[in-house]
Amino acid sequence: MEKNEDEKFIPITSVSAGDGREELKDVFYYTNQIVNIVTIGSPKSDQWVLVDSGMPKSAGIIKKVVEERFGRDSKPRAILLTHGHFDHVGGLVDLLEEWAVNVYAHPFEFPFLTGEKSYPEPDPSVEGGMLAKISSIYPHEPISIKPFLKPLPADGRVPEFPEWEWIHTPGHSPGHVSFFRPTDSILLAGDAFITVKQDSLYKVLVQKEEIHGPPRYLTTDWKAAHDSVQKLAGLHPKVAITGHGNAMKGNALREGLRDLVENFRTKAIPSHGKYVEASQK
Repeated sequence: MEKNEDEKFIPITSVSAGDGREELKDVFYYTNQIVNIVTIGSPKSDQWVLVDSGMPKSAGIIKKVVEERFGRDSKPRAILLTHGHFDHVGGLVDLLEEWAVNVYAHPFEFPFLTGEKSYPEPDPSVEGGMLAKISSIYPHEPISIKPFLKPLPADGRVPEFPEWEWIHTPGHSPGHVSFFRPTDSILLAGDAFITVKQDSLYKVLVQKEEIHGPPRYLTTDWKAAHDSVQKLAGLHPKVAITGHGNAMKGNALREGLRDLVENFRTKAIPSHGKYVEASQK
């Protein structure tokens, strides 16, 4: 296994950093600096999975969080990835060195998880706030977790928890996926849409809740991103936990998603940026 060559601690935080919240008895999320990790499974159970693995240098805090929830020396049955951007796999290699469990992702993400291909570089020229302007500092080189990497099952079920479904939601990355449980309509959206304006330093710091499209500086296919938001809105989720921002539910979630779908061009797609032009070709 190998970490990405440009791994570094990113000194960004928010008022939600360090908070853990239980949305349902078996669904918990924790904010690691500015990104959310999620666990599926009841507290103190040995039947649980981790969704995403946080910011660079985050393995230690993730271990503490899951030990508090599931018990000392507990490890997940598997790790699920929404995608492989630096802020969703930051602790992954270190965690696997201790846990040695399968990691499931969409095959389209494999090149970025096997050391074969770097993600497109973040775009600091894109329309947006301070976090967009400094995005050139964010890591984009691949990691390699070949010994543990497995494709998500072709039947759309989630390993260890077959009542959950995975849904291909590309745009932010080629193999981005979201996770959905039809029985209670809870959605783990990853970065397909988010509940904070991620390019704005102020709004990230205070975690102002508002539904947005995927982070602008790393989204490379805006047509696919729009299609993915439409797909998720069509599920009519009652609760959504996203990769960035606080969980949302009820009318705020429903109306926010409707508005995003109907006004995606003006609310999500930036007015300029190299991947905006590329998506229009």
